[in-house]
Amino acid sequence: MAATLKDVAERAGVSRSAVSRTFTEGASVSDRTRRKVQKAADELNYRPNFLARSLTTRRTKLIGLVSNNFHNPIFLEVFDLFTRGLQDRGLRPLLVNLSDETDPEQSVQMLRQYSVDGVVVASSTLPLTFAKAFRDAGMPVVHSFGRKSSAPEVHVAGIDNVDCGRLAAETLIARGYRRIAFLGGPEAATSTQDRLAGFRDTLAQHSEILITYSFASAYSFAAGRDEMMRLLKEEPAEAYFCGDDVLSIGALSAVESAGLSVPDDVGIIGLNDMEMAGWENINLTTIHQPIPQIIASSIELVTAMLEEPERLPEARLFPCSIIERGTLRPL
Repeated sequence: MAATLKDVAERAGVSRSAVSRTFTEGASVSDRTRRKVQKAADELNYRPNFLARSLTTRRTKLIGLVSNNFHNPIFLEVFDLFTRGLQDRGLRPLLVNLSDETDPEQSVQMLRQYSVDGVVVASSTLPLTFAKAFRDAGMPVVHSFGRKSSAPEVHVAGIDNVDCGRLAAETLIARGYRRIAFLGGPEAATSTQDRLAGFRDTLAQHSEILITYSFASAYSFAAGRDEMMRLLKEEPAEAYFCGDDVLSIGALSAVESAGLSVPDDVGIIGLNDMEMAGWENINLTTIHQPIPQIIASSIELVTAMLEEPERLPEARLFPCSIIERGTLRPL
């Protein structure tokens, strides 16, 4: 049977409370006692019960990680960076898969039941009100990849999606495209709305350019392919800004299935710069989103809130840049 706190106390010749204090961060214990307890614990292969300790410290070290984009391969990178970053700080993620859920009530109830110390909402499609529901329930919360706001009600770490739309439009204009289209994710997603707004506003300043736009049912390969297959039955645009790399890869597949060539017949630019976008057989021109920096900043914010729960909300926005590859005609 696994060694218990009582076993360690008896082996070390100290009280149970001394053992408990030894393994409680910030608790007062003498160096001599700490050495005796650690030696006994090593000999017995004892490991502290963090759940039991949380009853005393009122800290579970659990951070709820809430997302609704598990079908997108980019989330594998997001999940990897979040879990390693939290674990490096002695915290543990508790994963919540929203699927198509947009009402935060069930997630709030679940995370309250687990007594999480904080919450990270990792989604570019949910409104700020979703993350605000956790704050209203008394939980420190950060909205990663959240919508830009000049007066955020919760901490936000992400990008300016409107500016990314402008960047995509300027990139296509510079390459001489005149029939340009936006192929976005779900129309109700905040990221889709903002990317389209920046894209459309920039192109509206050029009367010689014809702009059209449409929406896929999800940020997924299948949805991107299906929507592009539909568009190709009509007169296709010269170039498409797909609001996400995985949509772009689905669109590439549809173009090739139709017997057309990228970029000779159709140009495509994506957004995210996921690892797959750089594969030789894809070679997607895209907008780089600095995902590691966003996640590191999110972890920094939620950790700081554990010590300062009333910290005023701030928005941390990170710049994006074009990654030149092979799916647009050259300048």
